[in-house]
Amino acid sequence: MALDNREHELLDRVVFINRVAKVVKGGKRFHFSAVVVVGDGKGKVGYGMGKAHEVPDAIRKGMEKAKKRMVEVPIAAGDTIPHEIIGEQDSSRVLLKPAGAGTGVIAGGAVRAVMEVCGIKNILSKVLGSSTAMNVVAATIDGLTRLESPDQVAARRGKTVEEL
Repeated sequence: MALDNREHELLDRVVFINRVAKVVKGGKRFHFSAVVVVGDGKGKVGYGMGKAHEVPDAIRKGMEKAKKRMVEVPIAAGDTIPHEIIGEQDSSRVLLKPAGAGTGVIAGGAVRAVMEVCGIKNILSKVLGSSTAMNVVAATIDGLTRLESPDQVAARRGKTVEEL
């Protein structure tokens, strides 16, 4: 029962839908792919891509994959990230910088979707290199997963947060 309640709280955004046409004798056959991000708005986020003959089926498949791939993201005070980082996926790179309270989400479409479902409300970002939606989403989540909270840094250095 608890699992059902948790699934109802998830936020989802369709980032990109691609239509692919295959030319066959007698016309064209269309297939669709959808890039979807899912999050709980409290620091968990995942992404997935679904492919199908119809758009709703592609979105559903993408959501299922995204739910399986959810990761935890450290969120600092002020609903931002703890430090600056660059996420990479193939030729796409995404620069993520923490921002002060009240700044909002300064980001393009794919990065904005990830931040909204993740629960990060103040951030600056810039897509460097390729702007392919799937790679930008993957690069953003790569950067978010490599973030370290102040507690993790202190533990790695063998100190307390106050000593940093």
